[in-house]
Amino acid sequence: MPLHHFIFSFLTLAFCATSSVAAAAAAAAASKEQTLNTQDAEFFNPKLPPRTLSSSKRFEGSSNLVDLRYHMGPVLSSSPINIYLIWYGRWSLSQKLLIKDFITSISPSATPSPSPSVSEWWKTVSLYTDQTGANVSRTLVVAKEHSDARYSHGYHLTRLSVQQVIATAVKAAPFPVDHRNGIYLILTSHDVTVQDFCRAVCGFHYFTFPSMVGYTMPYAWIGNSGKQCPEVCAYPFAVPGYMGGGGPGALLPPNGDVGLDGMISVIAHELAELTTNPLVNAWYAGEDPTAPTEIGDLCEGLYGTGGGGGYIGQVIRDRKGRTYNMNGNKGRKFLVQWIWSPAVKACAGPNALD
Repeated sequence: MPLHHFIFSFLTLAFCATSSVAAAAAAAAASKEQTLNTQDAEFFNPKLPPRTLSSSKRFEGSSNLVDLRYHMGPVLSSSPINIYLIWYGRWSLSQKLLIKDFITSISPSATPSPSPSVSEWWKTVSLYTDQTGANVSRTLVVAKEHSDARYSHGYHLTRLSVQQVIATAVKAAPFPVDHRNGIYLILTSHDVTVQDFCRAVCGFHYFTFPSMVGYTMPYAWIGNSGKQCPEVCAYPFAVPGYMGGGGPGALLPPNGDVGLDGMISVIAHELAELTTNPLVNAWYAGEDPTAPTEIGDLCEGLYGTGGGGGYIGQVIRDRKGRTYNMNGNKGRKFLVQWIWSPAVKACAGPNALD
C-alpha cells in the first residue's frame, strides 16, 4: 500500500482498552486449566497489563472508535491464492524452508496442526468479504519461486526499485501474470537495505505500476532485520537498549533465528492486509486511502490475551524457554501478531483465553 508504514510501536493505538487486574487473574487461572496437544508448554505473560479502561472482556484492541469499513474494492477470494516468492539476496535453504513452512501452514490440512494453529489464525482473515459476499480464500500455496542471488538491482532498494525486482522476476523466471489470485512476495536478505527500512517500516504492500512492471498486480515486500534492526522489526525477540530493565526482556524465538522469526510475523501482517485490501480500496479504517489503517495495523504488538498498552499478552513458552502462540506444519511453532476480527470487533487470535 502507498505510504504504508509498518511502524513498530511498543504502545498499541491510543484508543486500545486494556484488561482489569481481575480479568488478568482469571486469564491466568484459565491458562492453567487449558490443555494443549503438547506436554512441554506453559502459558506465559511477560508482563501483566495495567488497570482496566473498560468493562468489556474483549479488551484486546476493542474500541468503538475503530471505523473499519469496506470501500467496495476486491478481496482475494479466488482459491487458491498463489504466492510467487522472490528471494532477493543470499538465503540459506533452512531459512527458505522456515518461511515456506509458515505460508503452507495457513491452508487447511488433512492432518491439521495442533491448536492454536496458523490455519485457525487465518480463519479471521477469511471472514472478510467483497461486495458479492465472497470470502477471502482460506487456501494459500507457494506457486513459484525465483532467486535473485546476484542482487540484480543492487544492495539498496527504493520503493520503486522493489517493483523493478518484480519486473525482472516476471521476465526472467517462469512467473505468470496472475491478476486475479496472485501475490508477489519479495523477501530481502539481511544485507540488503531498503528505503525507510528500520527507520519507518519493516514491510509494506501495494500493487505494481503498469509503467514499471507492465501489469497491475498485488505485491508485498518484507526485509530480514536480523543484522540491521532486530530491536525494531523483530520485537519481542530483541528489545531496544533504552528499555533496560523496565520491560519484559527479549523473548527466545521459537525457531532460534531472531531475524527470521521476527520476519514471519511481518509476513503474516502483510499477507492479511494484502488479501483484504489488495488494491487499497477494500477494507481499511480512515478516510485517506494513501494512508489507510488496515486489519494488521489495528493489532500491532498484540500476541495474546491481556495484550494492550505496550504488553504483548499471554503467549506460550516451552521447556526450553522459547515463546510462541501458534503451531504450524512439520511441528513448527510461530509467534504471530493478532489481527482485527470483523465478528467480535476486536483483535483476535487462536490462542485467546477469553
